[in-house]
Amino acid sequence: MRLFGIVAGIVLAGAAWGDPSFWRHEWPQTDFERTSVGSWVEIISGGPPKDGIPALSDPAFTEVGQETRIGPTEPVIAVEVEGQRPRAYPIRYLTWHEIVNDQIGPVPVAVTFCPLCNSALTFDRRVGGRVLTFGVSGKLRNSDMIMYDRETQSWWQQAIGTGIVGEMTGTELDLLPSWMESWAAFSARHPDGLVMAEPSWNRPYGRNPYAGYDSSKRPFLYKGEMPSHGVPPLMRVVRVGNRAWPMTRLAEAGALSEAGVDLTWEAGQASALDAGTIAAGRDVGSVRVRDAEGRDLPHDVLFAFAFHAFWPHGIWMLGD
Repeated sequence: MRLFGIVAGIVLAGAAWGDPSFWRHEWPQTDFERTSVGSWVEIISGGPPKDGIPALSDPAFTEVGQETRIGPTEPVIAVEVEGQRPRAYPIRYLTWHEIVNDQIGPVPVAVTFCPLCNSALTFDRRVGGRVLTFGVSGKLRNSDMIMYDRETQSWWQQAIGTGIVGEMTGTELDLLPSWMESWAAFSARHPDGLVMAEPSWNRPYGRNPYAGYDSSKRPFLYKGEMPSHGVPPLMRVVRVGNRAWPMTRLAEAGALSEAGVDLTWEAGQASALDAGTIAAGRDVGSVRVRDAEGRDLPHDVLFAFAFHAFWPHGIWMLGD
């Protein structure tokens, strides 16, 4: 596996074991006395410091018909808020920024992507009557990004959208329906939609610094238990609540209706974690998740090891 850019920096820096006394100089406003983390050794440095991976705020957008940079199979995160023009957030940008703080009509959102877990989630940034702004802490837990909010300097676990250190410990963000799909699928469905414009940062957008990662046998910077039932740790699974459907099962079936959830799979989306160029990634397909009335449901498509790590008693929908 070849690792470029950010990941190379992680390897050089090493994975320093968590120690709040060591972190206090960088986080003087974080209340380390309040935490839901069982042991500080669960948290490690990912290499880059606080804001070393720069989150974006209030990004510019381009009309779908004017976008020329994005390849047809490249993945984007689609967010549709009622009464607003649909928006696409390209993974080619989120790979290098991981968080986008945006405002879609009346709804302040945080669109997030953790490459090491393949977790792409969109949260409502409103908590207790105030709007939070999120950044990248540079810390990992179970290989998943730890976000922080600039207002209270609390730490948040991206995969579960929950505060884990500081004032906001135990607070859960509202998860909004969003999904990863190909640029071709989004632009065909929403020719009047908007797509996030290329940021002004000096980054090799369109490149994948984690080339070959989702074909690896073991996750990077992860020391926890591996999934049960012989599920490969880097297999994509569709998580809805505490249930997980293996992507291979869904791809074979095309559609499944179980546990009150309708899932569909469609070919045409490139993996963001395969080839050195995202557009050249192998086809992993796109998933939609709806309820019985056809309404989009919040969900995630993440690696199996991450599901097991954060939902150790979760239900595996293996179809046996």
